[in-house]
Amino acid sequence: MNTYRGKKDVVLIVDDSPDTLSMLNDTLDQAGITVLVALEGAQALTIAANITPDVILMDALMPNMDGFETCRRLKENRDLAHIPVIFMTGLSDTESIVKGFTAGGVDYITKPVKGDELIARMLAHLSNARLTLSARVALDSAGQFLFSAAADGNLLWATPQAYHLLEDAGLDTQWLSENLPTQLRQLLAPHFNKEKGLLIKAAEKALEIRYISQTGSDEYLLQLIDMERPSDVDRLRSALPMTERESEVLLWIAHGKTNREIGTILSMSPRTANKHLEQIFRKLNVENRTAAAVIALKHLQN
Repeated sequence: MNTYRGKKDVVLIVDDSPDTLSMLNDTLDQAGITVLVALEGAQALTIAANITPDVILMDALMPNMDGFETCRRLKENRDLAHIPVIFMTGLSDTESIVKGFTAGGVDYITKPVKGDELIARMLAHLSNARLTLSARVALDSAGQFLFSAAADGNLLWATPQAYHLLEDAGLDTQWLSENLPTQLRQLLAPHFNKEKGLLIKAAEKALEIRYISQTGSDEYLLQLIDMERPSDVDRLRSALPMTERESEVLLWIAHGKTNREIGTILSMSPRTANKHLEQIFRKLNVENRTAAAVIALKHLQN
């Protein structure tokens, strides 16, 4: 097996079998990966809350709290929900596989685990998880109040800035769990005009929720708008002869993002981002990203 070279990742193994733990520990240690161990679900939740792992290998069948329930509880914690969970199971029937994905798992491997296959799958999911997390951090640092929801209106994730804006508007955790799903079901209904946005009358300030795109079979990307201040995208669009999408791409160019990163952030392909970039260059009469970024930053600073 090829030794993994690079940043030392942290993997949490959750399994009640000493033999499995020993084998996995040796395999991952040889690959240069730091291993944390939990013997059951409750212990895994405690460890993850204190030492955030990069990926979790989860045994499906354990006493007390099984792997499926443990995964569900992890995904309910917004600080841990981004961690990819790979199920390990001797169950290969369709029902068990579906149950693992429904609980929030990203993959599964059947026991006995093959070391090379495990490392390959882990590295693929780690790369995807890092890219997604990087996009969310970028969105948050730029003041983008984004969140995603399922078709039933339940909140899946949100940037810290979005949570702060909701709190500033006087909307607490109870409102998010009891009222937000009802509001979002209106916006996500097939007959709703998604170009309009949905006005939320909060106690402290008015907010608007805008539909951005569907990012999965049951996941929708949405944006919170503070009605008391224009967003950076709105400021660029009002100052420059560009569409909203072009303004979004230009904003991320100004933040130094590559086409691949912009594609991840805006849920588009790098090629589509490049097409928008060509239009931006033409409209701004510039020849490169640096010149376009300078123009954007000038308007944002003003």
